Amino acid sequence: MALSVKQMLEAANAVVQKITPQQVQDLMAKGNTLVVDVRDGTEVAQSGKIKGAVHVSRGMLEFRADPDAPTHDKHFAKDKTIVLYCGSGGRAALAGKLLKDMGYDHVYNGGGFKDWVDSGGPVEKAG
Repeated sequence: MALSVKQMLEAANAVVQKITPQQVQDLMAKGNTLVVDVRDGTEVAQSGKIKGAVHVSRGMLEFRADPDAPTHDKHFAKDKTIVLYCGSGGRAALAGKLLKDMGYDHVYNGGGFKDWVDSGGPVEKAG
């Protein structure tokens, strides 16, 4: 049976807790937290990203998160807390479910980049 985007988002939201920008900052302050921007490169280039975040577009996430892949990004470790964000939270939810399916346990949806900016969170230019 084919799934709709709505069904995929419902499944993702059921297993990936959405947190506020303040909760993201609290997790970052505790350490051992990886913040991942899953937006496309053009979006990041235009607006910047959360200070300290790693940019991995959603389409490359599996290849960067799998420790056995030749394209593995050393930032990804299963003992870390991982917070994902995107433009509005939808791609972050889907990406979070993917990471949970890959065996990452501590995964959160940090929502949208605009929410972070509106909360006064620090931003850095990409590059």
